[in-house]
Amino acid sequence: MAVHNYQTADSFKEAVKNNKVVLLDCFATWCGPCKAIAPILANHSNEEQFKDIHFAKIDVDDLPDLAQELGITAMPTFLLFKDGELEPAEKLVGANPNALVALLKKNVA
Repeated sequence: MAVHNYQTADSFKEAVKNNKVVLLDCFATWCGPCKAIAPILANHSNEEQFKDIHFAKIDVDDLPDLAQELGITAMPTFLLFKDGELEPAEKLVGANPNALVALLKKNVA
């Protein structure tokens, strides 16, 4: 398990369709809080309890059209997708490790 960094909107959408639960980290390379929470997210992606969650990330500067389509207005923003739906089931704005864990635990199969 790992955090998958998607370079195209199509590859990301394909991942949503092919995984039951996808957690997307919308980040920017210049964003301090994004850098702070990235290793925490990576650790969670390797935890057994979250093995059924597909961890993904996109750089909003590389994929501005997808970021706009997803309604990203601040970084980091975490979006949770379920059952192949391209409409996020949940949204978490900000680098809040405790809220991130709560979001993950709530959506473990």
